[in-house]
Amino acid sequence: MRRFRLPLRSAASVFRRHAPRGLRVRLVVAFLLAAAFGALLTAGLTFHRARAAILDRAEETAVADLRTQLDSLAPDLTLPPTAEDLRGLTRQIDQAGGARAWHASASYRGGEPVAAAPGTPPVPDELRRAVQDSGRAVHQRTEHDGRPWLALGMPVAYTDDSGDTGTGTDTGTGADEDTHANTDADAGSLSGLTVYAVFPLDDDRADIDALVTAAEAGAVPALALALVPALFAARSVLRPVRRLRHGAERIAAGELDTRLDASGRDELADLTRSFNTMAETLERDAAELRRLEAGARRFAADVAHELRTPLAAMAAVTEVLDEDAASGVLPADTEDAVRLISEEVRALARTVEDLMEVSRFDAKAAPVHREDVDLRTLVTKTLQLRGWAHDERVRADLPEPAPVRVDPRRIDVVLGNLVANALHHGRPPVTVAVRVRGDRVEVTVTDRGPGIPDEALAYVFDRFYKADAARPRSGGSGLGLAIARENAALNDGSLTAANHPDGGAVFTLTLPSAASSPGTT
Repeated sequence: MRRFRLPLRSAASVFRRHAPRGLRVRLVVAFLLAAAFGALLTAGLTFHRARAAILDRAEETAVADLRTQLDSLAPDLTLPPTAEDLRGLTRQIDQAGGARAWHASASYRGGEPVAAAPGTPPVPDELRRAVQDSGRAVHQRTEHDGRPWLALGMPVAYTDDSGDTGTGTDTGTGADEDTHANTDADAGSLSGLTVYAVFPLDDDRADIDALVTAAEAGAVPALALALVPALFAARSVLRPVRRLRHGAERIAAGELDTRLDASGRDELADLTRSFNTMAETLERDAAELRRLEAGARRFAADVAHELRTPLAAMAAVTEVLDEDAASGVLPADTEDAVRLISEEVRALARTVEDLMEVSRFDAKAAPVHREDVDLRTLVTKTLQLRGWAHDERVRADLPEPAPVRVDPRRIDVVLGNLVANALHHGRPPVTVAVRVRGDRVEVTVTDRGPGIPDEALAYVFDRFYKADAARPRSGGSGLGLAIARENAALNDGSLTAANHPDGGAVFTLTLPSAASSPGTT
């Protein structure tokens, strides 16, 4: 059976590259790997024990058979034997071996073994030394011509008729002595005769190969049978996991009333109960947040609405006072106070209007009236309406037509806010540039001021956010950029802020061109 080995690092990299990704597949594969490992471990231990038992049985049987043969043939041998006597003894042993196919040889007092026929497999030197050193039967497994063999070495002892142990140095004929095979050095005096036998283990090897074949044949059905409980286990684990996933998706979609059935007492049931507790908490907190947010919106809208009437009256009074202040009929101190009050009333009126606009955004009630226009025309009108068309502080860069489909009033609010913001917080000149970028149109408003602090870039469009608290009071509401971004979003556009590499802030309004805008023909 051939064995293939991969380096440890290579095998690990291959497993990582081809590892299954689905949880079901991974569970089944892990279960099958565990089953395969257990089966292989059991088969390996069983094979090892069975192989050892087969070989031990073969060795014990061979030793017993050789001892029996020697007990029968050795008494007829004359000591000391001649080479021909040794050859005759080995020939008899080979003939008596029968199906075992002995290949016997014999030596006397450490001499070279004498075989009955040429071509007998050689006796290992280690075996010969072991027999001479121990004085007892020794066996050893070897390989010869690609076949497994078992080599045996067995010394022969002799005793006299009276049962006394001889010295083994008598040079007589040995007619008064009995010789026998010896496996124990203390059983009798060694005669100096040692018999070796070598025979093939082909039958035992076939039995071992049959064990391997049976193990291989049983591995596939075992894995196939293990697949059934693996699928069942994966299903029992993945079913609640799949329910949890669907529940999480419903929660993410806004269905906070989602609850799952929790049955059982295992870890997955505990996880399901924890999920239900989380969903209940989220639903309760979300309801409370919606209630508070709705209350805040309603409060802001109510306050702005209630302030509009008195502010309208105050604006009318301040206009009269402004006329008196302009005519010079008021004392100087009173004139300054009137102008201050007029400015504050106008700022408060703008703040109230901005709050009303924000409340409409929050209520999703801001109307949008789209028209097909050239963005260059919108930029030009915005600059003209606010007196910036001939102002040296503002420059327009309008090189090519830029057709868009937008609400002109809302885009005018965005552009007016950006230019006013650049003039107030940056330094002139302020450049308004229009560029066509494929299916998008960009308007950039760039100033030459110090720019926006890096830590403030992420918050410039937040409501009531002031990038620099140390600046003098601007008179703005702090809602201008937030309203500008909402108006850009209503026109399917976006508004971003960044700093120019050469200094100054850059606000970019991006809108879809008329060709890609919905509702165009």
